[in-house]
Amino acid sequence: MSKFNAHITGIDAYVPDYILTNDELSRMVDTTDEWIMTRIGIKERRIMKDKDKASAFMGAEAVKKLLAKTNTSPDEIDLLVCATVTPDMQFPATGNIISDMVGIKNAFSHDLNAGCSSFLYALMEATKYVETGFAKKVIVVGTDKMSTIVDYTDRTVCPIFGDGAGAILLEPTTDKDLGIIDAELKVDGVGRKWLHQKAGGSLNPASHETVDAREHYIYQEGQPVFKYAVSRMADVSVDMMKKHDIKPDDLAWFVPHQANMRIIDATARRMGISPDQVMINIQRYGNTTSATLPLLLWEWENKLKKGDKLILSTFGAGFTWGAVYLKWAYDPKK
Repeated sequence: MSKFNAHITGIDAYVPDYILTNDELSRMVDTTDEWIMTRIGIKERRIMKDKDKASAFMGAEAVKKLLAKTNTSPDEIDLLVCATVTPDMQFPATGNIISDMVGIKNAFSHDLNAGCSSFLYALMEATKYVETGFAKKVIVVGTDKMSTIVDYTDRTVCPIFGDGAGAILLEPTTDKDLGIIDAELKVDGVGRKWLHQKAGGSLNPASHETVDAREHYIYQEGQPVFKYAVSRMADVSVDMMKKHDIKPDDLAWFVPHQANMRIIDATARRMGISPDQVMINIQRYGNTTSATLPLLLWEWENKLKKGDKLILSTFGAGFTWGAVYLKWAYDPKK
């Protein structure tokens, strides 16, 4: 058994300035504010309009703020894991680019792609490096410029996604009652036929034909994705509560992936918790994919108390899903 737990010691984030509202979206595609709010629960989303800035830039901005906030030198970082589905390029890894942008030179870094579950998967990978003593200071950054793969003529998909980034600092603690306590991560590859990007990989590389066929955008069949997401996110979150005998009143916060308000509500009901225990910012940012969980923790940081019990839960393309149980390790910095 490891002598260390991994615990979050800092968090920060970056979102672009430009706000794409439902009103503006309704002038771009056949939709309305009422339709979007009723079916998804999103009022607005942030969009990176600068064509010269993408996932690496947003991730680097979040990491710079995190380093300054925690008074951490880039030279102290042992590992940076970048969770993203919209890398700046096929290679080098966006994590490598971010490391260069922020001056991290004494570490290794790489990308991890598990759809909307990318940040949760990356968090658990980083946790294992810390628990074994291999790394003492690890940054996990979730960053996605989803607007680059969204078809703004597809009324079923374009209201969902936004751009943003969030980063956490993970360090070891000998207090076994704090930090990352447990995780359950899952995959069912059948989901790949209902949610994917058709072209751009080695199977179907970019060509005039793939561009003309609009195959570089998100392809999603909403009903099967919704059905799987509701059941799998709820199952894994309830299982985590049962495994650790967490009663609804014991849970300080549920931190769910921000894909659809109906999915979040259904999961919370299955867990038996009240809306007041659920972190929600989908109405302001939409689904930022790898950035949703760190954006939530960033916005709620000042409400978190040392020892608070949190369950983080996600569902994404693949299908991938999972839950992490952690006990928050610090009180808000004054």
